[in-house]
Amino acid sequence: MTSTNADHGPTASAGLGSQATASTSSLSAAQRERDIAAASANISDVVVIGGGFTGAGVALDAASRGLSVTLVERGDLASGTSSWSSKLAHGGLRYLAKADVGIAWESAVERGRLMNTIAPHLIRPLPMIFPLHPGIGRVEAAMTNTGFHAGDLLRMLARTPRELLPHPRRVSAAEVRQLAPTTATDGLRGGLLSWDGQLIDDARIVVALARTAAEHGAGVITYAEATEIEPTRVHIRDRLTGQEHTLRARQIVNAAGVWSDTLSDEVELAPSKGSHILVPAARLGDPQAAITAPVPGHFGRYVFAVPWHNGLVMIGLTDDPHHGPIPDRALPDGDEEAFLLDTINAVLDDKLTTDDIVGGYAGFRPLIKTSDTSSSADLSRRHALLRDSRTGALTIVGGKLTAYRRMAEDAVDDVVKVGGLRAGACRTTELGLVGKGTPAPGLPDRLVAIYGTDAAKVAAYGDADPSLNEPVREGIPLTGAEVRFAVEHELALTVVDVIDRRTRWGLVDADRADLYDAVARLAPELTTESRHEG
Repeated sequence: MTSTNADHGPTASAGLGSQATASTSSLSAAQRERDIAAASANISDVVVIGGGFTGAGVALDAASRGLSVTLVERGDLASGTSSWSSKLAHGGLRYLAKADVGIAWESAVERGRLMNTIAPHLIRPLPMIFPLHPGIGRVEAAMTNTGFHAGDLLRMLARTPRELLPHPRRVSAAEVRQLAPTTATDGLRGGLLSWDGQLIDDARIVVALARTAAEHGAGVITYAEATEIEPTRVHIRDRLTGQEHTLRARQIVNAAGVWSDTLSDEVELAPSKGSHILVPAARLGDPQAAITAPVPGHFGRYVFAVPWHNGLVMIGLTDDPHHGPIPDRALPDGDEEAFLLDTINAVLDDKLTTDDIVGGYAGFRPLIKTSDTSSSADLSRRHALLRDSRTGALTIVGGKLTAYRRMAEDAVDDVVKVGGLRAGACRTTELGLVGKGTPAPGLPDRLVAIYGTDAAKVAAYGDADPSLNEPVREGIPLTGAEVRFAVEHELALTVVDVIDRRTRWGLVDADRADLYDAVARLAPELTTESRHEG
């Protein structure tokens, strides 16, 4: 495999260690060391900075076209906003409400690709109920119903089968209570039932993207902070060893999300904070559908109570401007918790209180700064490609989780054109992620739901050592086999990587300390750091 550049001439594409041997989707500490050595010794066609949805998507798109790729991330994969989302693959209904048909269409198309082809093992259909209580007038109900059917039309045009996402319909008050048992009954005149896509877990999809990129030859280096960008060079510091390295690249892509502006003086962002709180599913009667509550005075904006795994319901989200430095790990503040509780309580009989909150998290969207940033909710979710005049690096910002693949395609198209790189056509519209396929029979349903076909690899650890089938802590079904798989195949390098991203059991505050200690004992090679570091 070769790549030609006017400055460097024909050169072997060798930006990563896995190209020197057989490419594999397994990522580990040892593979990381090989990738650092290879990236330091060779010239990559593309160095990507940022290991979230966008960066991992760019790495996969570029690697699958035959380019040599090195991905660097200052923390863990998905440790920024990509692990703190609402876990939804939206069809763009909110953008229809704003008459932004372009983004709505893009969202519907990309959601269909995710659910049909790319990651059907990691995304599920999610029923969503909009209760018609006395606070919802008949005009608003009619407009909302029209919006749901317009979204369904986009779903049909995007060729997402109705077996995956059924038609929206009106349901009775009794059906509303069956789907969401604690919905307020006083004056309830039924509800509107619609469907969307739910990610089994956002961080797991990012890890799957990175592993699939590695399978196509990309090097993946986490805990490597980009300290400076120069033309054709990225300087990084290994945060685990303190060593510094210089990576040479024909093209550089800055996909660092809300930290993108720290690597380019020409990028201006208006970050928006999206906060979520977690409550036990039992407090809401173990709902079978997401409960939708409109935000008063903001047509088309909602707070959702979304049933998630681990016996939790996730309530979100806020959409507020953020000023000042971006923390590595953010939590909802008191005002945000109050806003979420007040909004969802408006449609509930049994009101939630702060005592019901068992955990929470917040992420930041890298929205592009405009002349009016008074409302983050009104800023465009379109993505932008920005070239730095000094370094030549391409920054990709904006956009939304559902459209990460399209964002990556646009970025790689640009670097191929500008860099004169020899590359194949984009393949990611049809390229499935690791774990996709028909699992072997007899595997535990819980593992299949999380790992897809990789459930067999997880189960093999327990077959070889039955003690690894035991829960790491009483009351939590996380097993030693899952911890070993995270360490040896999913590039978990710290205890927090395991409990906060490869699994999500660390998000419940009361369980965090015990779980941290149990995982540290089981995998002593993992780096230990503050239990609160994310």
